[in-house]
Amino acid sequence: MGTNTFIFDMDGVIIDSEPFWRQAQIDILLKYNTTITVADCIQYTMGKRIDDVARTWCQLHSLKVYPQILEQEIITAVAYLISEKGNAKQGLYELLGFLKENNFHIALATSSSQPIINAVFNRLSIAHYFDVVCSADDEVYGKPHPAVYLKVAKKLGVQSTNCLVLEDSVTGLIAAKAASMKTIVIPEDKTDTRFTMADVTLTSMLEIIDYLKVD
Repeated sequence: MGTNTFIFDMDGVIIDSEPFWRQAQIDILLKYNTTITVADCIQYTMGKRIDDVARTWCQLHSLKVYPQILEQEIITAVAYLISEKGNAKQGLYELLGFLKENNFHIALATSSSQPIINAVFNRLSIAHYFDVVCSADDEVYGKPHPAVYLKVAKKLGVQSTNCLVLEDSVTGLIAAKAASMKTIVIPEDKTDTRFTMADVTLTSMLEIIDYLKVD
């Protein structure tokens, strides 16, 4: 059997939520008299699980706040921004429709917490497309560990080698490759040479439909 399962990452893939994550981190850390930039967020926390994000900032800036409190503040801020301003990435609905029509298993494997998943699914009205939803929050280790991707394959009863993953971050790409899955990336930073690890590099989800038709 060939590729029969398509696994989406969420932030920056399904929804253009990376700016919300960065804005939330910048705003919340400012409450603790700490200034960070968008570039800092990309360098230190993009693609990471929220507990890793909070721990990273607390360690880098010796913040006088428990990481658990910081992560909840960031989650609340991001969920609000998504519910108010979130938009689907180009080609999402077309790709989901194509995958359904062609009998793919469709899954989500995200580093985000359940409140963020709920906010995205509600904002975009896409929950009914997904057969399995897995959060790295439920694993011992987040991305770049492959656990969340392996959990999807286990839940669906499919071979990892028959799964195709869509990612936008190096952290997520490493996780998918470590799970022995085929990878498509729509990289945010097209100059990052680490994305050459991916099997395929494209610029939008509309291109994925064409790729799957040929493949």
